[in-house]
Amino acid sequence: MVNVLFVCLGNICRSPMAEAVLRHKVAQQQLSGQITVDSAGTGDWHIGKLPHEGTRRILDLHGISYLDMMARLVSGDDFDKFQYIVCMDQSNGVNVRKLPGGDKRELMYFMDLLPEEELREVPDPYFTGNFEQVYDLINAGCDVLLDRIRSEKLQQA
Repeated sequence: MVNVLFVCLGNICRSPMAEAVLRHKVAQQQLSGQITVDSAGTGDWHIGKLPHEGTRRILDLHGISYLDMMARLVSGDDFDKFQYIVCMDQSNGVNVRKLPGGDKRELMYFMDLLPEEELREVPDPYFTGNFEQVYDLINAGCDVLLDRIRSEKLQQA
C-alpha cells in the first residue's frame, strides 16, 4: 500500500483539494486498494471543519467527492504512515520539519511536480480567492504524482 499525505496551512483549501483530486484519479484508475490519500494542516485553526466552501464548490463543479474529509493537524506519527508527504509551500515544509522526526524525513513540494510552471508554491486561495487556478495546478500535479507513484512504488510491489 502506498500512502500519500498533502500538507498545507489550515487543511481546508489546498491540501484537501489535492486529497480529493488524487483520490478521484486513484478510483478512476482502479487503484484504491493500492493507494490511500490523506491531508493535514500545520495550523490548528480549522481542526474538525469541512473543506472551505470555495474548495467544495470547485470540487462539486468537477464531480469530485470530499465526503468524510475534515481538517486535522499533521503529526510526527504521519512520518511512519506516509511514503509521500507533499507540502503545498515552503513555509509548511519548514513547519513539518519541526515535528519530531521531521528533520530526517524527505518531503516533496507540490510545485516540483510541475517544473514548467513559473510558480514555485501553490497559491493559498484562502487569501487569493482563486480556487480555479489552484484546482488547475492540483489537477495537473496529481497526474504527475500518480504517474510517479505507479513507476516508483507500484511496479516494485
